[in-house]
Amino acid sequence: MKLVTYSRSGKEQLAFLISNKLYDTNLAAPHLPATMKELLEHWERDFPIMERVESQLKRGKIEVKGIPYPPEEILAPVPHPTSCRDGYAFRQHVAAARRNRKVDMIAEFDQYPIFYFTNHNAIQGPGNIYCMPDHFRKLDFELEAAIVICKKGRNIKAADADQYIGGYMIMNDMSARTLQMEEMLLNLGPAKGKDFSTVIGPMLVTPDELEAFKIEAKPNHTGNAYNLKMTCTVNGEQVSQGNMGDMDWTFAEIIERCAYGVDVLPGDVIGSGTVGTGCFLELNGTARLNDPNHEDIWLEDGDVVEMEIEGLGVLTNRIKAEKTDWSILALKKK
Repeated sequence: MKLVTYSRSGKEQLAFLISNKLYDTNLAAPHLPATMKELLEHWERDFPIMERVESQLKRGKIEVKGIPYPPEEILAPVPHPTSCRDGYAFRQHVAAARRNRKVDMIAEFDQYPIFYFTNHNAIQGPGNIYCMPDHFRKLDFELEAAIVICKKGRNIKAADADQYIGGYMIMNDMSARTLQMEEMLLNLGPAKGKDFSTVIGPMLVTPDELEAFKIEAKPNHTGNAYNLKMTCTVNGEQVSQGNMGDMDWTFAEIIERCAYGVDVLPGDVIGSGTVGTGCFLELNGTARLNDPNHEDIWLEDGDVVEMEIEGLGVLTNRIKAEKTDWSILALKKK
């Protein structure tokens, strides 16, 4: 099923998305959760009921009014993640980025998946992304997929990990590259270069919806993989194209590492990492290899970023400058 969180009378509301109409979950069946948080906390109890209600809605067996999609305000499908991790699953992106920096591919990439924690309180959905002046020092998008954990687990093996995935979403891991590169000189991070906005949405798509797209994982890897085209446009011009099937490390393998010796919880969001060609940092570096005079391109105030993953919808955001000249880069000690 496809699930959307939107604002209804100023409150979060969970809804089924069926034939371009939204049907509030708790109007379709009063005992169903009204928010994504409630659903994730009681997933094993409520999800089978959600499936039955969705089937009845599709067959016209439940009379409830739908509203046109998209509504006035779509929120992140998981508005309040319990945490947010981001992986590093696409070898193509890692290899290209290292080639562009004139360093060898790192052998450890093929040995184990890695991730970092980002700011789960800066999660947002479609709409405006508000940026400070320092963010515009090489402001970048990152085209990714993401999952949400739907039940508590610990020391989960990759062979079992897909059953902990509640659904899939598009993710735009926004990046302020000057901040990111400066702080990582100290071998810590990324932090301030990433913590201002991570966009997910516009919907959560449950795994059953993607069965027709399932493919084999890469050799010597474990877990579900999907042949889903990924694209990003900026101001209507396509700049990135890839495929979820190109993930070298599966979400199942990333979950296995995340859950080693620690609980993963319902509401934890985990990103895939950037698909090959999925950010201006990589694209600019590749362009400079071919043309030393290439002028780098970065996001600017007013730009519209539109990401699409086959089966997961279209995620649209507009970059907006905060009305301030406040800079933390200007505070650097001499």
